[in-house]
Amino acid sequence: MKLKDYSYKVPNANPDLIYLHANAAEPSLTWIGHSTFLIQHSGLNIITDPIWAEQLAFQKRMSPPGLAIEDVPPIDVVLISHSHYDHLHLKSLQQLTGSKTLLVPIGLADKLRRKGFSSIIELDWWHSATIGGVTFTFVPAQHWTRRTLTDTNKSHWGGFVVQSAQGPTFYFAGDSGYFDGFKEIGRRFEIDIALMPIGAYEPEWFMGPQHVTPEEALQAFLDVRAKRFVPMHYGSYKLADDTPREALDRLEAEIGRLKLARGTVMLLPHGETVRLNDVN
Repeated sequence: MKLKDYSYKVPNANPDLIYLHANAAEPSLTWIGHSTFLIQHSGLNIITDPIWAEQLAFQKRMSPPGLAIEDVPPIDVVLISHSHYDHLHLKSLQQLTGSKTLLVPIGLADKLRRKGFSSIIELDWWHSATIGGVTFTFVPAQHWTRRTLTDTNKSHWGGFVVQSAQGPTFYFAGDSGYFDGFKEIGRRFEIDIALMPIGAYEPEWFMGPQHVTPEEALQAFLDVRAKRFVPMHYGSYKLADDTPREALDRLEAEIGRLKLARGTVMLLPHGETVRLNDVN
């Protein structure tokens, strides 16, 4: 059996904390790691699937988060795609400051209230909530969920489309295998930036129904008709047999095969903030 090389680390940039704490107008995107992004949109600080855990099960974190949790500005909205431990990490949720309205899949609100969270909006697929002028729509994915032996698929899973009258429209895909639902999302929304998973796909015969390959992630990006692709869900935790370098190599090869224009795919280091008014 061939030994895998896990020596590659996602680069870390020095975060612009002064900007992140002062910014209340310009749309921005900061990849913290795994599926965790800080999105600044229309005056809101939004965070996706926040996790700062140093270890998941027996696997230590492979690359440090781009922002220390104590450096994150106060959070207005938290988007939770599903209840798997690498997406719903209770300790990280508890440590974040701010008003923290949690937008969660249907079936999760009661569990989170029992954990002490009070500001929760539960959404079914295609349902929306508007906070501070920003509309969040929960959209389907092909996945599953479980936290205990008795709650398999007792709650939903999915992604979120984030849109307002001003600024770009984001699609945060959560976790998904490849499915026709991406085309339906593309028909319903005009998406500017798609945050798409590219890791935890091997062995493909087993992981395929729940996690896209890098090639499938790019096809999903084309299906949702977004303008920019930002890869995520690689480089932080070892969840399957693929390595971060393998995922990036396959992604880059497929970018070449598809002849995507330079700048279409935005490979972010952890901690770097993209000021989206500067992105054409």
